[in-house]
Amino acid sequence: MRSPLASSFLILLAALALAPIASLLYIASGGAGDWNHLAAYVLPPAFINTAILLTGVGLIALVTGTGTAWLVTTFDFPGRGIFVWLLPLPLAIPTYIVAYVYVDLFEAFGPVGAALRAVGLSSLTNIRSVGGAIFVMSFVLYPYVYLAARAMFITQSAAMIEMARVAGASRLRMMLDIAVPMARPALATGTALVLLETLNDVGASEYLGIQTLTISIFTTWLNRGNLANAAQIACALLALVIVLFAIERYARQSRSYVGIDRSSRPAPRAMLKGARAAWAFAACAVPILIGFIIPAASLINEVASRGLLGNADPTVFRHAVTTLRYAAFATIIAIALGFGAAVAARGIRGQFLKSCTNILAIGYALPGTVLALGLLSPLVSIDEAINWVTSATVGKTVGLVIAGSGGAVIAAYVLRFLAITVGFGQAGLGRIATDLDEAARIAGARPIQVLRTIQWPLLKPAVGGAALLVFVDCLKELPATLLLRPLNAETLSTYIYQFATRGNFEEGALAALMIVAAGMIPALWLAHFGGGGSRSAARQ
Repeated sequence: MRSPLASSFLILLAALALAPIASLLYIASGGAGDWNHLAAYVLPPAFINTAILLTGVGLIALVTGTGTAWLVTTFDFPGRGIFVWLLPLPLAIPTYIVAYVYVDLFEAFGPVGAALRAVGLSSLTNIRSVGGAIFVMSFVLYPYVYLAARAMFITQSAAMIEMARVAGASRLRMMLDIAVPMARPALATGTALVLLETLNDVGASEYLGIQTLTISIFTTWLNRGNLANAAQIACALLALVIVLFAIERYARQSRSYVGIDRSSRPAPRAMLKGARAAWAFAACAVPILIGFIIPAASLINEVASRGLLGNADPTVFRHAVTTLRYAAFATIIAIALGFGAAVAARGIRGQFLKSCTNILAIGYALPGTVLALGLLSPLVSIDEAINWVTSATVGKTVGLVIAGSGGAVIAAYVLRFLAITVGFGQAGLGRIATDLDEAARIAGARPIQVLRTIQWPLLKPAVGGAALLVFVDCLKELPATLLLRPLNAETLSTYIYQFATRGNFEEGALAALMIVAAGMIPALWLAHFGGGGSRSAARQ
């Protein structure tokens, strides 16, 4: 029997997660605005660009992530051990930073652009295009697919592979007919994460000149000052997210999957030599080179050549402190709420409470721009309530306490990344037998004692992993931060964005390098634990 307190906690969290969507729908219904102009001139090209971008990024990330995961799992070749660690590293660099770097490299006086023009390939220098955006985002986001695919390939039993080999199947045929179909649920989840991150992007798309639905929300809200129309575009984007969710769920649930046994003997890796080893090395090296090594080396070069480390702008360190403060508060709150929800949901049987738990994952599916727009009215309402109370008690108002402060940014971070902490909490609790809980309760222990003496010690690794991922995600988040931050505050991401909009991104290279250095920690952690399961679990 569930505690009324635990049930109330889950219902309250679900209501908070749904509040931005309810607010969004309310704002969208508040007025037609200039809807005819949007329908005729804004939405059609934005839909087309978004569809092309999603298709291109999704396909390239799927092929790259699946292919590299298959190579490092199935074969032995020179460099394989290093690639296992390096392939997740593009996740350390936000897409907007990679876009800034490649524009510099491909511009008229950039090294790549000059080289291409010298050999008569000037048509390939136009990085500010949909094709350029697909190129940049694909090689930054493919690790979502790679981690999920590798986790599944590792767990596939050797027995089925060996039977296929005896039947005369080639390695390629085994991949296409056995390994990939068995890994289809994980591939669907990894690809869905890639598409959601693509929809969330603002910095790269805007800098590359791509008018997507997300950019349309951004410009309609800030540049045209039309909140109702921005909310209406956000609703259209929300409908697209729902379609992506439906496709991903269908891909994971429409078939039965057998043959995966975590206790079974893994398939031995085949040794590659000669040309085949060279091809495998190149196939793994190219994504790392494009998605991490070139951008990171460019940032290091800019910092060194401009003397940004020795003569650093003092404000960058102040903005770094602001970034760390926001990220730390958001991480602590998200950990407390997410793991609290996982503990409260442990062993629930009611469909309503299960639905409440699933709703908590909705924030990660919302692009930061949509989440920021949806949070605006609830936060202002809370501030109005606070001012009403202070006016009634002390005779004066206190202004915008949350909506006009870093509290709005922290609230957006918590709602956006709560799914990660809930997923980690459920995964961690899933490894703790419920018999231990029952035995402790029979012995007279109260729920808080069970949590403190049994569950918490076993949950510490999951808490550490979740805190690491949420903290670094908060450091990198741009859209929600850009829209909700106080007027007198900057984070590292918005600091870099300000330089990029002025056309001198290089001056923000030190701040960008700070974000990359912080992002490498969870990327290496994911490589160590081999797991697509971590983030994937956050959405299931």
